[in-house]
Amino acid sequence: MTQPRTLTAAAIQMHSGADLNENLAQAGYLVGEAARQGAELVALPEYFYLMPADERERVALAEDFGRGRIQQLLADLAREHGIWLLGGTVPLAGAEPGKMYNSSVLFDPSGACATRYDKMHLFGYDADDMRYAEADTMSPGAAVATAATPWGPLRLSVCYDLRFPELYRQGPAPSLITAPAAFTHTTGQAHWELLLRSRAVENLAFVIGAGQCGLHPGNKRTFGHSLIVDPWGEVLACRADGPGVVLAELDLQRQAELRARLPALQHRRLAS
Repeated sequence: MTQPRTLTAAAIQMHSGADLNENLAQAGYLVGEAARQGAELVALPEYFYLMPADERERVALAEDFGRGRIQQLLADLAREHGIWLLGGTVPLAGAEPGKMYNSSVLFDPSGACATRYDKMHLFGYDADDMRYAEADTMSPGAAVATAATPWGPLRLSVCYDLRFPELYRQGPAPSLITAPAAFTHTTGQAHWELLLRSRAVENLAFVIGAGQCGLHPGNKRTFGHSLIVDPWGEVLACRADGPGVVLAELDLQRQAELRARLPALQHRRLAS
């Protein structure tokens, strides 16, 4: 099968709160809006389903892999709109009591799960009267996840993973990288765009960063600025604030030409 020359991709930006039903309805509407605008691959943000004051509320929603309300909604949306849909992150039952996996799940246009990635790097931050400790409620994943798509290998990652470039250096070299996030406003203002563009340039890959925005329960503020970056580090589209759709056409032919002109991926000397 010949690889398509272009891909219309969308990053969904959300302002999720503590109401599961409201969040799922908002996600469904925005995914539908992206599909109506021609998106073939749509990415939701991290925690699209819930941004509570108490992180343990997410653990209470943890589903067994392959079944549950949140996963079923994502499968139905992918099938209804005939798109590849990245479910941001969903809470999946963990191996440790009282904890969950923060998992990014990709569905193909038939509604089948193409791959699952459990977030490996758990965020911790303690400064400026803010404390985040994902390890209190989450178990870390143990494996890299890559999906075979019509547009080439897609490497899944989540938020804090962006600070660990070795995750993206594992073979096969990804053509696409997804990074659903709920970056804090403090760290996002300093590093969000810098990290996304760096991962794009290092891997000569398209990077899709779908984020949370605004003020959430517990006085937690996220950065927004969902964006799509091309393999040369150029920001193709960005939404600074507010819920909505970030849409861009990805030129896969240009990516192939850039990789031929600058074969940096073939010049590596050190193992990941």
